[in-house]
Amino acid sequence: MNLFLKTITYAYIFHVLFQMTILFFPVQSAAQGRNAYQIGAKDVLSLTIYAGGEKQHEADLTVSGRGTINAPFIGMIKAEGLTPSQLEKRITEPLAMDYFVNPKVNISIKEYHSLQYYISGAVKKPGMYEMATEASLLELIAKAEGTLPERGNVAYIMRTAPNKNMEENKIKIQTSRAEPIKVDLKRLLDKGDMTTNLTLKSGDVVYIPLKESLDLAESKIYLEGEVEKPGIYDYQPGMTALNACIMAGGFNTFAAPNRTRIIRKKENDIEIIKINLNDVKKGEIPDIQLKPGDRIHVPETWL
Repeated sequence: MNLFLKTITYAYIFHVLFQMTILFFPVQSAAQGRNAYQIGAKDVLSLTIYAGGEKQHEADLTVSGRGTINAPFIGMIKAEGLTPSQLEKRITEPLAMDYFVNPKVNISIKEYHSLQYYISGAVKKPGMYEMATEASLLELIAKAEGTLPERGNVAYIMRTAPNKNMEENKIKIQTSRAEPIKVDLKRLLDKGDMTTNLTLKSGDVVYIPLKESLDLAESKIYLEGEVEKPGIYDYQPGMTALNACIMAGGFNTFAAPNRTRIIRKKENDIEIIKINLNDVKKGEIPDIQLKPGDRIHVPETWL
């Protein structure tokens, strides 16, 4: 085969491979990345309506605590849980029906207020953090002003399932729940391996335990009730009530974390400590440090 024919053949093969790449591995646009975000309560949306080649209306809308916005010309409409593109479509349809010819609606997130993350354990400033954009594990640790020198080498991330109403949960009981995600902090913090720097999702709870300094074989805590994996667990210095529930796989579908109790034996007496772990997760109240032998009970919801 001469040089000319080889060149033509290679060019054709390259063209075919390029077309297959486009077909099977489409490039994601910036809009696709944007639309992956689900709108949440307190987010501020920037909305613009175009029709007839001109801008018809422009406004900033705040998502209410109930997840709704007061859309121009339409009134109250549900926004929480939708992506910007889904909300654009939901607003466009009634506008096209009653107000404009071929309207185009653009929605962008002006301020994020539903991106909330909780971090506890061996960090300098544990608590709940609200971020303007989706955060990575490293960014959340930085927000908490870094880890303590006596930190362990593992971070646990508890990722809750998307919220569903209670009726759906009663009909479809979850038969399984993902284990807490484990991240090797030695690789991330000591070696700078960014492949372990996971992107967090709003509502994630991160727990970084302290190094083991006690004989764990003789130091136990007990988890019972509506957690995914009730049982006996090794006590770790610095462990709190919420940390322990994370270690036990998190709360199950019908748990009532707001009515959690810690049963603690004190010599010849028993102390019962009540704690609202929902408020702890929100950063509204401090968590409670556990002691070896503590028994944590998470009751079932009344609903």
